[in-house]
Amino acid sequence: MENKRVTRRQFVRDSAMIAAGVAVGLGAKTTTAAPVNTSKILNYNQNMEYRRQGKTNLMVSAVCLGGHSRSNVEERTEIVSRAIDVGINYIDACTKGEVVRDAKALKGRRDKMYLALSHCGRETRNEKYRTAKKLMESLDEVLTDSGEDYTDLWRVTCFEPGGRHSFNTACEMVEALEKAKKQGKARFIGFSTHDRRWIKFMIEFFPQIDCVCFPFTSMTRKAPTDSVFDALKKQDVGAFGIKPFAAGSLFTKDRKTNFDRARLAIRYILNSNTVIPIPGLNSVEYVDNVARAVMERRELDVKETAELDSANKQAWAKLPTNYQWLKDWQHV
Repeated sequence: MENKRVTRRQFVRDSAMIAAGVAVGLGAKTTTAAPVNTSKILNYNQNMEYRRQGKTNLMVSAVCLGGHSRSNVEERTEIVSRAIDVGINYIDACTKGEVVRDAKALKGRRDKMYLALSHCGRETRNEKYRTAKKLMESLDEVLTDSGEDYTDLWRVTCFEPGGRHSFNTACEMVEALEKAKKQGKARFIGFSTHDRRWIKFMIEFFPQIDCVCFPFTSMTRKAPTDSVFDALKKQDVGAFGIKPFAAGSLFTKDRKTNFDRARLAIRYILNSNTVIPIPGLNSVEYVDNVARAVMERRELDVKETAELDSANKQAWAKLPTNYQWLKDWQHV
């Protein structure tokens, strides 16, 4: 136990030293804005927008491909193919099943996509996986089973609704993330959470964090004061928005209406200029639809704003019981 406490003190000391280094680096970056070299953008398409994801310096497509999708390997392969065609260059897979499926769908085309992963059932959400040792075992398992040598981003799934881990668990998690990075198993590291307090604590205390994932719907707005985005910007941490369609509650039984609402939601989120949305897309048509949204003007007119407001009210009214927590994400 004494050795463990010493390790924690060293960890805090090292974190502070790294934070100082990051602050200096950020100061240097703000002096000049280098022009974007599109030849360095993975799977570049002139009709797609790309945004820098914090200190990773990765230029990621303005809309990405989320892992939650009702598709088998064959269907997913078609979806991934179309995503590549339209310039999407990032896939986020949250469960081992999604990782294995998406790795198969990407076979022979790994150089076209960044692949982020989480083995959510065997990470800190599960109390048995709250040590660095167990987390590394979980990562090794999902990499082996998917046939991947590495992930571009390992983003550990935290307890829901989040913010309920101990400081010791936080240290164990970051220890595992750093180890994965040093061993070449993860190019970049981060976490997902459903709690704003956890985001602020983690990125301010552990400058090792590169990216975070959290809910951001068409009903979410940047908080007028003490916004998480102020902390993200200060720490130069990338941000991905999950549940952009409010877990599907934004949709109706009408296909055209759903496509229209999906584009309105994506445009709203992109216009907020805060996160990169990672929607789960169940068909090639939905891939085309979000790509179309990227090419449309960002700011909604009066009619479109009214349409989205009406859709949002309907979505809130029919939000499933297990997704009521999304209402806590109206301000970030």
